[in-house]
Amino acid sequence: MRVTVRLFGQIREAAGVRELHVELPVAASARLLRARLAEQIPAFAAPDARLRVSVNRELASDDAPLADGDEVAFLPPVSGGSGVVAAVAAESPARCTLSGEPLDPEEVCARVAGPDAGGLVSFVGTVRDHARGQAIERLEYEAYPEMAIQEMDRICDEAGRRWPGTRVAIAHRTGSLGIGEFAVVVAAASAHRAEAFEACRFAIDELKQTVPIWKKEIARSGAYWVDDHA
Repeated sequence: MRVTVRLFGQIREAAGVRELHVELPVAASARLLRARLAEQIPAFAAPDARLRVSVNRELASDDAPLADGDEVAFLPPVSGGSGVVAAVAAESPARCTLSGEPLDPEEVCARVAGPDAGGLVSFVGTVRDHARGQAIERLEYEAYPEMAIQEMDRICDEAGRRWPGTRVAIAHRTGSLGIGEFAVVVAAASAHRAEAFEACRFAIDELKQTVPIWKKEIARSGAYWVDDHA
């Protein structure tokens, strides 16, 4: 059988390719695929290779059996918050987006605003000029677009379940961002301000932990991938 492997962030950089097609025995596991890739790409076997696996855009264990035609991705630790084209979840056409163009916080807030919303809270993450003791020149964001939109949509749905009647929208940049540019915008609207604040905080915290978006800091001293969610 044949599977497609998609690579992102530092693992893509180490491999020098974004996508591989690998032949495997029938019903081979993700663990076997990882071992095969380690033979070709040393980064897969490195002691600090903390890679999660997804199969057809769903997180899976290394023991998960694979099938012919599966799309497998090995995901470095994510670093969301602070070129890929715009993408939108099919179930909610204007709620969650990725974009290579500048973000408009007012537009994101408009996605959730309404006459029933007594409170509307937004968080805007911007590119700062210093991080980890380094002088930053710019950031580069890379995403697994289809899975990122799917995961952002899940976060919005979960916020609505936790705080009934609350609506959440998320927009995230990709590509190269300069100092002061907006990297992420989260907006939450609810009948009451407390729920809006809580839902907004929940959404940005979850985004930083689970959405497959990776950040590379371009500092004056050099460039490096970030996985500490700062």
